[in-house]
Amino acid sequence: MKAVVLHELGEPEKLNVENVAEPEPKEGEVVVQLHAAALNRRDVWIRRGRYANIKLPIILGSDGAGIVTATGNGVNASLVGKEVLINPCLAWGGDERVQDNNFRILGLPDNGTYANYVAVPGENIYEKPGNLSWEEAAAIPLAGLTAYRAVISRADVQSGQTVLITGIGGGVACFALQIARKAGARVFVTSGSDKKIDRARELGAEDGVNYKNDNWRQKLKEISGESGIDVVVDGTGGENFDAILDVAKPGGTIVMYGATLGPSDNVTVRRIFWKQLNIFGTTMGSPSDFEKMLELYSSDTIKPVIDSVMPLADAAKAHHRMEDAEQFGKLVLGIEP
Repeated sequence: MKAVVLHELGEPEKLNVENVAEPEPKEGEVVVQLHAAALNRRDVWIRRGRYANIKLPIILGSDGAGIVTATGNGVNASLVGKEVLINPCLAWGGDERVQDNNFRILGLPDNGTYANYVAVPGENIYEKPGNLSWEEAAAIPLAGLTAYRAVISRADVQSGQTVLITGIGGGVACFALQIARKAGARVFVTSGSDKKIDRARELGAEDGVNYKNDNWRQKLKEISGESGIDVVVDGTGGENFDAILDVAKPGGTIVMYGATLGPSDNVTVRRIFWKQLNIFGTTMGSPSDFEKMLELYSSDTIKPVIDSVMPLADAAKAHHRMEDAEQFGKLVLGIEP
């Protein structure tokens, strides 16, 4: 089969399309012939060597959708021929609050979805919603799950609340916008691009601010009104985290799912305790989170936002686009049989 294999850390050109052996299903596994896969920021961190416990060579990719072609012992053979998408959270465990010690994400250390075929545990496949294309289905799993857990399971966003989503344009942020709006919240966004803020308005955001402008905090307070920001969903961290503590209303909630801008070195800790803020960390989500998230996208009311679809052979080009923060929504790889 064809697969994009990373043998050496470095630039996107280190991603090589080559012929590798098709996977065989082990006990409890299925093999899925992939029709589409999607990129995540995680793939970039791995390729650049900024991720824990990297092993090489590896086939990257956490997200995928396709057709089951084989089953291992212990898996119902009637699944063969089913159209499915993959939950990339492997071995979450039995605790809804936190992942198990054996938890891992598809695409490292297990070979992932930048390929014609992938082997995954049978419990990690879900029926593809009939209203979604292959590309739309492949775009959902990791980012949609992360956003759902952040917005609903952790922040418990309610109708009428005011939500700030940072770094709009990224996959998780776009899903978080849709999910928060579906919950009935007023949504505001931040971005370093005015064009991305305009796109967010088209998706239902009430307004947004460009964090590259010196007065963005004050403007955000003005446009959000007297009610203030009830919930901040942040995947950026970095220098802007202290500003997030500033704009959150007293008694508000901050949910963090990433730190694309790096560590937060200058944090005014007194803002946290004096404003009695609730700060939650979150990553990925449980099987229950995944099922509830998938229900939202199983109707035509909302669909994942796709930036572009490229062939598997253009995985390096897609990585360049993500690394340059050019995308709005998910970058997807279409995979020919």
